[in-house]
Amino acid sequence: MKKVLSVLLAALMMFSVVSLFAACSKDTSTQDTTGASDAASTDSDLAYVQNKGTLVVGITEYEPMNYKDENGEWTGFDTEFAQAVGEKLGVDVEFTEINWDYKYNELDSKSIDCIWNGMTITDEGKEAASISNAYAENAQVVVMNQENLSKYTDAQSLKDLTIAVEGGSAGEKAAAAAGLTNTVVSNTQALALTEVSSGSCDACIIDLTMANSMTGEGTSNANLGFEIRLEAEEYGIAFRKGSDLTDKVNEIMAELMNDGTLDALAEKYDINLIK
Repeated sequence: MKKVLSVLLAALMMFSVVSLFAACSKDTSTQDTTGASDAASTDSDLAYVQNKGTLVVGITEYEPMNYKDENGEWTGFDTEFAQAVGEKLGVDVEFTEINWDYKYNELDSKSIDCIWNGMTITDEGKEAASISNAYAENAQVVVMNQENLSKYTDAQSLKDLTIAVEGGSAGEKAAAAAGLTNTVVSNTQALALTEVSSGSCDACIIDLTMANSMTGEGTSNANLGFEIRLEAEEYGIAFRKGSDLTDKVNEIMAELMNDGTLDALAEKYDINLIK
């Protein structure tokens, strides 16, 4: 009887071990497959964007690149450019306003898929992100009341002025490079311009593209103008570091250059293209 019980117990123990081993093997296989699938889905930014069907573009309100029309809809050169690229990618384009100081954090956290807002190509940007080919020319200019333009002809003459700049912008860097330390930091270039129009600041440093669009005759800032240019620049689009979206958008950009789409937009918004 004891022999029979021993044999039965041994058989039962063997069955339990085999079942446990099979279950563990099955779980491990499932986990490995899922992990591999997840890794594959995150390796390609292009696939990630196309799978979710939306390209989320980080912007600030900046005429003529991205601004709202009379119906409250986003428009502008970069807005229409991004929408044309989205159409080629087969995805919708969603614009979300960001704090420019933290633009690369927004990009890395996947709150946005790219930064596309008259973004100056810099060494810092190249280290933090994957940058597209340059597509437009720009410069940093000093905007002030037109009656003061003849008084200030170079950076040295601006030393005692209070100058508004957008935080984290090329304008802020240009001010520092020129030794202009009496600065007021605003959240956007548009707000920096408002500081001058309201009289809170003597001048502001903003992009030439914005200054052309928002100052002088025929604009709401007809009394403002500019003469001093601090730095020549080029615009590009920032994607996550190592993103395959960069090459794809460069490819589409070349197509839009060749078929005249960007020429039409450049004429519409007074932008100097780089070809």
